[in-house]
Amino acid sequence: MVFLRTALSDDESNMVEKMQAKLHRRKRFDDRLQAYFEGSVRISQLGLAVPPNLWVLETIANWPRVQVSEISNRQRMRSIMRPDQVVADAALMEGFQANNLASEASLNHTQTMVFGRGFVSVGTNEDDDEHPLISIESPREMTCLVNTRQRRMDAAMRTFRSEDGDLLGTLLLPNKTIQISLRAGGWRIDEVGDDNGIDEHDLGRVPVVMFLNRRKAGEWDGESEMTDVIPITDAAARALTNLQYALETHATPQKWALGVDQKDFVNEKGEPIPAWESYMHSVWSTKNDKAKFGNFTPSDLRNFHETVSLYGEMASSVSGLPLRYFGKNTANPAAEGAIRADEARMINNAENKMIDNGAAWSWVAALYERFRTGEWLPGNQITVEWYNAATPTKSEEADSIQKLNGGTPVYSREGSWDEMGWSEARKNRERQYFEKEESDPVFDRLNRRLSDVANRNVDAGEGSVTPSNVDAAATVR
Repeated sequence: MVFLRTALSDDESNMVEKMQAKLHRRKRFDDRLQAYFEGSVRISQLGLAVPPNLWVLETIANWPRVQVSEISNRQRMRSIMRPDQVVADAALMEGFQANNLASEASLNHTQTMVFGRGFVSVGTNEDDDEHPLISIESPREMTCLVNTRQRRMDAAMRTFRSEDGDLLGTLLLPNKTIQISLRAGGWRIDEVGDDNGIDEHDLGRVPVVMFLNRRKAGEWDGESEMTDVIPITDAAARALTNLQYALETHATPQKWALGVDQKDFVNEKGEPIPAWESYMHSVWSTKNDKAKFGNFTPSDLRNFHETVSLYGEMASSVSGLPLRYFGKNTANPAAEGAIRADEARMINNAENKMIDNGAAWSWVAALYERFRTGEWLPGNQITVEWYNAATPTKSEEADSIQKLNGGTPVYSREGSWDEMGWSEARKNRERQYFEKEESDPVFDRLNRRLSDVANRNVDAGEGSVTPSNVDAAATVR
């Protein structure tokens, strides 16, 4: 008879309790960060300028989302190379494509910047043994214990609610993964078939990689990218709310009335009209022949505009994003060189994050290969290449490449492709075209003929290959 254990060991229970406590401590902060990113946070008001019953006019400038999204959008992985390789590895690229990481990776980068940390797990794929699963985990559901000396995880835990509302979890250890659930007596091992909810994989490492944003030496908790801009966002929101209130009350000429009383304002049934309704009504009238009506000069709202612009400048200074991202253009239109100079700090920030995230993705690739082949790759020697984080300026890039290759070539053919930011799929397609030209003389002669015709047309001032020229060139053998 085989006895399946249902209770965690003392060490396992201690780890679960520590990690559950970490998630609980972070929940309030994570809720706040999530609200700021979504623009749903409620700003506390003193009630001096805007009465509490009019806080419905509250307006949020969602600058935290702008800061995170703009940097995340510029972090796009291009290729992954094994140690001592100079071209993308087909197996690793296939694995990343099979797990839709072209889109999923951006989600992880965004979460890491919002909450200061992100997690990616790797595991077996029951439906496809050749492509292990790479999963983006929610940092609000996962936490870990780190061995600071070895810079490795001792354990990680994911918790989530089932459709029935039960609290379930996964305890990930270096050599096994345990499915657990919270019951009346505490955390217990789930009974799942003969495995009893325990997967003895003997991996030697926790199959989870942690991403950290703004990590500090000696600490394994990141910091939200939004930290610096949040107080300024609060200040701008108050100014915008006051502006909304001013638009409703001061921007429209205020009315005044002399010689009237509240009882003079009634509707057609003789019932008193509420104060706000009578104030906002377009026409005032009374039976009192001594009453006088008039209006004051409307308020100038320029001070609100200048205040919000000041907050935008402050947000730009602490975030490194160009001022135009906060609603104020400094050039019209901006030239390519001006755009690059304006975005220098933001690009440096994105490139620094590429270095940090690249190291983490390298270990994800190493775990993927371990699950796929059973062999370990040295994760810190796997190279991740990224697309250029700068705003694309194709004319400058093409002009630079042409000049560098004009005399003594600086770039190889494939090096030029890399500088132009081509993906591996695009480069492979070009390689096939070149191979076809070399192996098919007719195809090669046709391309050369088309090129000659195009050059003659340009020299003659025509500027393009006409359909008749193409047809004539196509008949040449």
